[in-house]
Amino acid sequence: TLDRIKLFDKNIAKKTFDDIDLKWLIDFEAFCAKTATKNARNIHLRNIRAVFNNAIDHEITTAYPFRRFKIRPEPTRKRSLTVDELRKIFNYPVEEYAEIYRDLFKLIFMLIGINTVDLFRLQNITRDGRVEYRRAKTGRWYSIKVEQEAMEIIQKYKGSHGLLCIADRWSDHRNFRHQMNKALQSIGAEKNKGGRLPGGRPKKTNKNKKPQGIWPELTTYWARHTWATIARKVGVSVDDIALALGHSDDKHETTFIYIDDDEIREKVDEANRKVLDWVLYGKREGQTSE
Repeated sequence: TLDRIKLFDKNIAKKTFDDIDLKWLIDFEAFCAKTATKNARNIHLRNIRAVFNNAIDHEITTAYPFRRFKIRPEPTRKRSLTVDELRKIFNYPVEEYAEIYRDLFKLIFMLIGINTVDLFRLQNITRDGRVEYRRAKTGRWYSIKVEQEAMEIIQKYKGSHGLLCIADRWSDHRNFRHQMNKALQSIGAEKNKGGRLPGGRPKKTNKNKKPQGIWPELTTYWARHTWATIARKVGVSVDDIALALGHSDDKHETTFIYIDDDEIREKVDEANRKVLDWVLYGKREGQTSE
């Protein structure tokens, strides 16, 4: 963000908080619009706003141009799967090389949509059967119960330098995420008319043809969106979904003490079990089968 600001305003080093007014923000957003999407521009604007909030908290300034400048996100396209689609992916007959990607997508879902960077960095399971870690995105401690179905996947891909073998096979989480998303999109493009092996590399085909599969844009992040969508459908409250995903705002301040709050952990554990029972076994409260 600072690099982008320097490109926009050559004199930024000489300016104070008072110089960053409404017009400056409007012009900066217009400058970013030449090369960035709406959501990408909003990341820069939120970073600037965070600096203002921090400066106000430390009584460095009282200036706050964001009172009149609103950051409006662009709606993102659907990134969630139906229960039937998710079950199909979980049981998809992929090639041998892609099996790990399919299984880890399943594990990500079972761990409530854990981010790949956090999955990559996991070290162990606690004595009471949980994975506990500081979320890379927020810096807050987080705790997830490892259900038996997730434990089976973890045992299958156990690592020597971390909880999972992905820390042995890839140098960093970015490389792992890139390779995994490529494999997932290959699975998602399964119905490409040019011909594609299930979950594998494409056969020779017309390079100008775009993949026409069921989920051609499938990535690891879909697991997180899908968990939240299904949780709501099986009766988990919006507040409990926010807790499970590690979201926090003024309403969900309790996520700051997530790891130490037994009541919150129990709510999240119950929510995850409801989701897994429905997806894996077709069981919902009051029902014994789909």
